[in-house]
Amino acid sequence: MKDEWAIVLDYLPRGHPMQPRSHPVAQIIGTENFNLLEVIPREGKTLKSMDKVYIGEGKRDDIQSIIGKIPSIKLTATANSELPYIVESIVGEQEKKFVNFFNSADSITTKLHSFELLPGIGKKHMWAIIDERKKKPFESFEDIKKRCPMLPDLKKSIAKRIASELTQEEKWYVFIAPPKETERRY
Repeated sequence: MKDEWAIVLDYLPRGHPMQPRSHPVAQIIGTENFNLLEVIPREGKTLKSMDKVYIGEGKRDDIQSIIGKIPSIKLTATANSELPYIVESIVGEQEKKFVNFFNSADSITTKLHSFELLPGIGKKHMWAIIDERKKKPFESFEDIKKRCPMLPDLKKSIAKRIASELTQEEKWYVFIAPPKETERRY
């Protein structure tokens, strides 16, 4: 699944230090599917962290080419440190998509619900969410928080889970596609 737009995690104006050919490189994260990619910016373009860039089909103003997907272990220290904040920002911009998760998420197994994969949400919170969504679908994070008052910050919880799915081997993937065997993170 390809992304149309991405956010810059890090920009290396001289490329990677240990590579023989040096051309500017940026590490980015897709805003829809959270793909981690390396790209080559257009000549003369300087990118900075948090810049939103178009990476879809057709003419791209800022990006010359996409080098390809990268595993999280290939992220620079700067990209790694920016990742949680940028993911949280993406979650905030796509609140409706993630509120829909709370309206439609289901059990993974007979003993585990998707909600329980979010940091800070256990059985008690899970049942509160399920009971409330039966009454009426949630409309926003604020609505969820109002109707289930003891929940942690939902934007942060979702962002932490996404970052975890991107950077660690997980048994269950809720928000990103599981890595293919060739993309494993070790």
